[in-house]
Amino acid sequence: MIDTNILVYILQGNPLVRYFAQEEILVISCISEMETLGKFQISEVEKEIVTRLLRHCNIIDINNPIKQLAIKIRQNARLKLPDAIVAATAIHHKLTLVTADKDFKNIPDLDLLLIKMEK
Repeated sequence: MIDTNILVYILQGNPLVRYFAQEEILVISCISEMETLGKFQISEVEKEIVTRLLRHCNIIDINNPIKQLAIKIRQNARLKLPDAIVAATAIHHKLTLVTADKDFKNIPDLDLLLIKMEK
């Protein structure tokens, strides 16, 4: 399962995430869908590009077990609510979370693939 930042890097054509861009179907949380489409003042062109990429995504919605797990994660870690939902989604569905966000490193039971992005 890929995090929002990996989606953004794919859209930017970043070579460090080229492997994920070649996948036929990407798995994301509905949070990542909302974050990419909900960009402030997104242009119609950007919206179309994001929408085309999202057509190649299996988007996982939030259900009650994910909500309960996100609550537990928030109670035990300093994590923003959207990130807690993304982590809970990955844990609940037994998926590896691919991200460039180091904030996920201290989440117990989260199978994490942390991509180090060059600056």
